[in-house]
Amino acid sequence: MGRIGVFVERYTISSSDEMEALMKFSQVARRMGHTVDYLFRPDMYKIPQYDAIFIRALTDPLNTSYVAARTAQLYGKRVLDDPESIYICCDKINMYAHLKAAGVPMPDTIWLEEKEVTHARAEQLLETMGWPLVLKAPNSSFSMYVDKVETPAEFIKVGRRFLRRSDRIVVQRFVRSEFDWRVGVLNGKPLYVCQYVIPRKRWKILTYTAEGRAIIGPVIAVEIDKVDPKLLETARAAAAAVGKGLYGIDLKQVADSYLVIEVNDNPTINAGDEDTKAPHIYEDVIRYLMNEQN
Repeated sequence: MGRIGVFVERYTISSSDEMEALMKFSQVARRMGHTVDYLFRPDMYKIPQYDAIFIRALTDPLNTSYVAARTAQLYGKRVLDDPESIYICCDKINMYAHLKAAGVPMPDTIWLEEKEVTHARAEQLLETMGWPLVLKAPNSSFSMYVDKVETPAEFIKVGRRFLRRSDRIVVQRFVRSEFDWRVGVLNGKPLYVCQYVIPRKRWKILTYTAEGRAIIGPVIAVEIDKVDPKLLETARAAAAAVGKGLYGIDLKQVADSYLVIEVNDNPTINAGDEDTKAPHIYEDVIRYLMNEQN
């Protein structure tokens, strides 16, 4: 019997789907003979009392969740997400550098410093990489600070806006699709597969209106053994380029090949979405945390 601490923030439990997933996690853990406690910021001093820590809060090296991960690691606890994965995935430039070094297939991707965000450079990139292009702030999440540009003027306007958040921006070739594949990978093994459908008249899975309303498409879960093995192989390669933790790999399908768009630490697990065709998600995560699998 082990003790698992689930580090959460108040906004984590504001989502009914995410809260239901946490309840399922707790129920499965109890059925397996373990105890689960939810830990908030004031409870961080209790982390050494647990055998493992599962972080279910927005991760960033500047967030409390990173401190929780580091604390767990320093005390020798098994932790998801581990600090190294947070550090890599929360900086898209660092993450893409790992993917490039590992030879993982992905759209043409470069990063620019402020002095390179010029009209001439924009023209050259639109000509060589094609248009539109996708610009990303390196420290963005949930599709925020990710925009599509079609002209040098748009390139400079968006690029300068993103440079307020970072000293560099990511430039990526645009790949059109009706949905993104999301493959959850835990410790090098596929955990679940979904299609995140892109809403009509949109180009990415999540956008926000000027009023702040989120527009998101449906999530279609797919059984792991029903998808193309190449999809799983590409996702595993992307995960391996980062580490051995829990990741959500976003991929675009182009004919019979797959391009990795991003590797996400702390991937979303909502009841009724990611677990629909993979009800074993919770047990697999628990077994990993309790070191009951390789």
